[in-house]
Parts: sequence; C-alpha cells; structure tokens
Amino acid sequence: MSPAGLSFLLVVFFLTAVISVVTGGTSLITVPVMIQVGIDPHVAVATNMVSLIFLSLGGTLPFVKSPALRQKRLPALVGLTLIGSILGAFLLLIVPSKAMPVVIGIAMIVVVLFSVMNPHAGVTRSPDRVSRRREALGYVATFLLGVYGGFFSGGYVALLTAAYVAFFRLTFLDAVAITKVLNVVSSLVAVAIFTTEGIIDWPLSLPLSVVSFLGAIVGAVVARRMTNVWLRRVFLTAVIALAAKTLLYDGDWASIFLAS
Repeated sequence: MSPAGLSFLLVVFFLTAVISVVTGGTSLITVPVMIQVGIDPHVAVATNMVSLIFLSLGGTLPFVKSPALRQKRLPALVGLTLIGSILGAFLLLIVPSKAMPVVIGIAMIVVVLFSVMNPHAGVTRSPDRVSRRREALGYVATFLLGVYGGFFSGGYVALLTAAYVAFFRLTFLDAVAITKVLNVVSSLVAVAIFTTEGIIDWPLSLPLSVVSFLGAIVGAVVARRMTNVWLRRVFLTAVIALAAKTLLYDGDWASIFLAS
C-alpha cells in the first residue's frame, strides 16, 4: 500500500473512532474505505476487527468507574456475546455478505423509528422495574447481535445500544459503557478465529489499531461530558446518516432481486 493510502486510512480510522464511541457504525465506514483502496473484502473485515478491539478498549477506559459496568447482568451479557460471536465469525467464512448492508440499513431505520416514538427512552433512567419479558428480549438481542458482531460488526454497537435502551431501560450513557465491553469480547473472538484462517493483514492492523485507540479515548471523554439528551441527538443523527449511506451506496440491490 502506498504511503498516501495508509495516511488516508489512518485519518479515517481516527475520526471514525472519535465519533463511533457514541454512535457505533465504525465498520460501515472503515471497511468500505479499505475495500476502495484495494484490500480484499474478507481481509478488510478481518483486519478491521483488530482495530475494533483497541477502539473498544479506548472507549471503555473513561467508563471504568461507571455504575453501568457493575450491573449484575453484565456477566450473562458477556457470555451470550461470546457464544454469538463465535458463531458469527465462522459464518463470515462460509456465507457471502452482499445482502448484509440492506439488512443493516433497514434495522437502523427501525432503531430511528423506535427512538422517535419513544422520545424519553435513553434520556432518563426508568424508575420502573424491567419486566421479565423485556429482560428476556434484551438477552435474546444480545445473542443475535453477538452473532452479527462476529460476522461483520457494522452497526453492531448502534443496534446494541438501541436494544439496551429499549429492553433494559438504560440511559444512552450507560448503554454506551456496556456496549464497549461487549464489543471488546466480540472482536477478540472474531480476531482469534480469523487469525487461524490467515486473513488478517497484521502489518496494516497495528497502525490502524493505535489511531483507533487514541480516537476512542478522545470520543469517550467527550461523551462523558455530554448530557443524555445530546447523546441521543448525536446517536440518532449518526444512525440516520449511516442507514442512508448503507442503503443507497452499499446495498447490492440488483444481486438481491435477481437472486429472489
């Protein structure tokens, strides 16, 4: 890769890390950019996973003392994410991913519609006890999104954040803190499996991981100083933009309709 191409990737990964600590959707930007500079799609996804580990670690550090990370349900969420991510990583090796951008885009639109219809969700902690049904749905969403996180991860954190706001009645700040931990787990599992398959570009992954780590620290520090109202606004704006970008530019609509 040329020095100009590497410099371009470093800038993209840093800026994306700063923003995506709150919004998620890192891979929806970084993976297509990697493909555009000439990297094989499967190598791009696998190499990007390495940077996600460091992005999530950097995003977690400012939240270490957060009450959200001391929740009793956290060990169960980590376990479900671990199992789901293993399945998702193996899925990437055998399933073509042409239809995934369309699925992601539609899921993000659902997230936006839910947020618009529930304007107070994620802004304040709910005084009501979470029902068993909501609790169960939260765990199911964790597992299913864990599969997706191991498979590709684009939009994983955004969808997981929305799920925790909806089902566990968390604030956006608490949800952001928990999803960072789970993203570390998901990415570690995927990287371990991709390493055995030899599809990670390690020389490229190292500088991308460094800038992702630094960008995530900057983004997390800024996020902790924002109110949940502003976090919600930033989150929704980013999800709408990512959904539009995914559906309009990344979706291989012709292949989907021809295959149906």
